[in-house]
Amino acid sequence: MGILIYAESENGKFKKCALELASYGRAIANQLGVELIAASFNHSEYQTLGTYGVERVIQISDPKLEKFTAERYAANLASVVKENGVKLVLLSSSANAKYLAPLLAVSISAGYASNVVGLPESMDPLSIKRSCFTNKAFNTCVLDNELNIISLSNNSFGLKEEPKEIISETKSDVSSETNFVLEKVERASGQITIADAEIVVSGGRGLKGPENWHLIEDLASTLGAATACSKPVSDMGWRPHSEHVGQTGKPVASNLYIAIGVSGAIQHLAGINSSKVKLVINIDPEAPFFKAADYGVVGDAFEVVPELIEKLKAFKNS
Repeated sequence: MGILIYAESENGKFKKCALELASYGRAIANQLGVELIAASFNHSEYQTLGTYGVERVIQISDPKLEKFTAERYAANLASVVKENGVKLVLLSSSANAKYLAPLLAVSISAGYASNVVGLPESMDPLSIKRSCFTNKAFNTCVLDNELNIISLSNNSFGLKEEPKEIISETKSDVSSETNFVLEKVERASGQITIADAEIVVSGGRGLKGPENWHLIEDLASTLGAATACSKPVSDMGWRPHSEHVGQTGKPVASNLYIAIGVSGAIQHLAGINSSKVKLVINIDPEAPFFKAADYGVVGDAFEVVPELIEKLKAFKNS
């Protein structure tokens, strides 16, 4: 039995979720005494994966695979699974992985557990804890398939270094031609993505206009965080839709989520509920977000945020 992870990359670097998957897979592989394998697409700098416990990486290279398409990626991963006797596949909870997982599960006749938040409680049958009801509760999922897929919730396990000597193999694309649509996402080069961020700073209509978004960006820059926004903000065109978080936008599972001028509609709270610590800054003491937050500051964002940035910078320089 082997364990396979799909190691996602972007702009020539492995995403944080890929390294977290490697750490998670290493922990399971140690329990079972099996090999941890990674599959990557058009990515030759594989040594980083070895730092987090991967022993073998299979590089699938083809110009047609430069852009993610769920059908092609699923076909190639299915081929790797069958050729290497894999019994457990690990995916992240990224948007791409959520498209990929059901296609892969069908193609290899695998059980599938999404939103997993911990190590398996048992392996035969596979019993595992996962979040449900838009992260308001947990359940234990039992899969009795011979082959299973786990999608790990982002930031639920963390990065744990366990260096291994890693070897690399190259494999050609096995997928057939398929039609696909490319999505153009507006994102500045070097900016931290919402999916990979440990800290997310989000703004709502309380910022009063796009000209005040420097408050969000300055705080995010100080904390090394990603920036996000509520649905009304993206609907009004203040920020790109790629930054919209919530039930109808991108889900967030950061270690710290800071909401500034966000009232806290139920759809927004459902999408960020997996975040470990939630801090809200709002001038309205009756804002619904205060009931869901771990910490709250009642105050004017235009006064509170600049002072917070100043204090953080002073602390970092002390």
